[in-house]
Amino acid sequence: MCSAAFAAAVAFGAVAGAALLFDLPKTPERLQPLAGPALAPVLFAARVVSVLLRFRTAGQPSQPGRTSPVS
Repeated sequence: MCSAAFAAAVAFGAVAGAALLFDLPKTPERLQPLAGPALAPVLFAARVVSVLLRFRTAGQPSQPGRTSPVS
């Protein structure tokens, strides 16, 4: 969850912060502070789901202590 929070914070800062740092045309300057908070939770959820799916465990072997069946 820490990496998801970090990724969301970086995305928020990159999207919303660009409107504060640069002199942008009127429409992007108005939309970027709204897009940052909308993007952050989506990125947070996507990162959490991807980590949970990566660490999903496989099924147990049929014989404890063995990784493959004996032929």
